[in-house]
Amino acid sequence: MALKKAKIIVNRGTGDEELEVLFNPSEYALESSNKFAWQTIPGLQTPIAQFISGEATTLSMELFFDSYEQGTDVRLKTSKISKLLEVDKDLHAPPSCRFVWGSLDFKGVVERVSQKFTMFLDSGLPVRATLSVSFRALQSMKEQYQNIPRQSADRTKHRMLAQGDQLWMLAAAEYEAPGEWRAIAEANGIDNPRRLQTGRKIIIPRLD
Repeated sequence: MALKKAKIIVNRGTGDEELEVLFNPSEYALESSNKFAWQTIPGLQTPIAQFISGEATTLSMELFFDSYEQGTDVRLKTSKISKLLEVDKDLHAPPSCRFVWGSLDFKGVVERVSQKFTMFLDSGLPVRATLSVSFRALQSMKEQYQNIPRQSADRTKHRMLAQGDQLWMLAAAEYEAPGEWRAIAEANGIDNPRRLQTGRKIIIPRLD
């Protein structure tokens, strides 16, 4: 089986530029996370988590460069990577790119580049370097909306009140935000949230 070479495909707006990675990375790391706000509710032992947003996934790795046999400055190769941090004069922003290697096809922007030079000629010319590179995933607003689950809080739902239900409990369950109980009260014309009729069908409105 032929060796798959990793490559970085840069979108310059006017066309794609392909940067071949000299040596495939020995490993890479993908990191994802979410951001929550923690709201304290009187009478509860622990705070309620309110989902704020997801954080963009990051891809990080080390890339190795060597120009010793050619006797040339290795920075001629590494600068092609570090320049992906610079603002493109046509895009007015750093270019987006894709890191492609086998089944991995990661679309994003280069967020960080750290260069370490480890070998030099007698003249002091660097001929070997290791780059620590970090990419951050990039998705358009349209792509993100398409990935919103069908049962998310941006769609109207209907619920039947069970005994002991409170509006703040429904808001915590549906929106992960107990403080949004007023939206449910307004949508159902509820003036006194302490007096709820068991078995009543109520609307859980979408949050704008």
